[in-house]
Amino acid sequence: MSRCFRPLALLGAGIMLGLMPVLLPAVEKAELRGAGRFEIPRWFKSSFLDLPEDVAEATRNNKRLMLYFGQDGCPYCAELFNNNFSQAHIVEYTRRHFDAIDLNLWGDREVTDFSGNTLPEKEFAAKHKVWFTPTLLFFNEKGEQVLRVNGYYPPHQFMAALQYVAEKQEGRMSFREYLAQQAPPPAKGTLQPQPFFAKPPHDLGRIPAGKPVAVFFEQKDCAGCDRMHAEMAGSSATLDLLKRFHAVQLDRWDNAPLVTPAGRKITARQWADELGITYVPTAVLYDGGREVIRIEAFMKGFHVQSVLDYVASGAYKKQPELQRFIRERADHLREQGIAVDIWK
Repeated sequence: MSRCFRPLALLGAGIMLGLMPVLLPAVEKAELRGAGRFEIPRWFKSSFLDLPEDVAEATRNNKRLMLYFGQDGCPYCAELFNNNFSQAHIVEYTRRHFDAIDLNLWGDREVTDFSGNTLPEKEFAAKHKVWFTPTLLFFNEKGEQVLRVNGYYPPHQFMAALQYVAEKQEGRMSFREYLAQQAPPPAKGTLQPQPFFAKPPHDLGRIPAGKPVAVFFEQKDCAGCDRMHAEMAGSSATLDLLKRFHAVQLDRWDNAPLVTPAGRKITARQWADELGITYVPTAVLYDGGREVIRIEAFMKGFHVQSVLDYVASGAYKKQPELQRFIRERADHLREQGIAVDIWK
């Protein structure tokens, strides 16, 4: 049970034991702000969700299959549809090269997967470890996943993902290599230091037990990294959560040695390659020496804080669904009279 909800559990226990609970004054639930509004485009395919048949049909039309996982009110889904899919060249390219199908993260429609099994949308999403919305899965002509996009990518990076799959580049290079070719990492500039980052050299195999590790992969002259630092430095809530981590900052192209949480000696560049870091900034969160989750797409402060809390509190051990934890966390804050803006 997440630490956030213990008071409710104790109240229930008191009632079961025949104790008279102390009735606290009702607190009006605070406002929830920032929910996204969007509509699934009409050009998305109307499908019976028989995925082998969907792949076969896409192949006959010289296309590939793109599965979109979303949920109502998701501001990042709204950004995908209202920003990316409002641009004519992105829509035209997507429609020409893909059959796009939408799936509800919490939905009950029956999906036939590539093993011939039939299961509800929500179970299919859980099976594929869909942590974030939007999540996009791209499949080849054999029903094999060739690319996964976790979270929202801005238009230029999203377009690169579409081109990578449409051009069938997966047999030639990784998406990280392809993205680097589209926008090569600059050779000048510096990383932004922060007081909450541990100083090198980094031996992440010797972190005290019970202290989770946050590894921030960045690069020089990175606009997204600059935005992330500005938001983190300006948020006391984020800074308080980061104090619960052993946080390190790495240049994903650096050849300086370090020791991973698993105790392996490696360079930052080699480690980033092994982890498949395609987008900077990316934060990879570890607990007990194993990766729990990563933030590898554009996210606002509330969701960054929720992911940090998910790991730091240990809630992930009993609540396998991140999005359900985020909803419960938002509700708990609002029950305390704290307004929540999920787009800040």
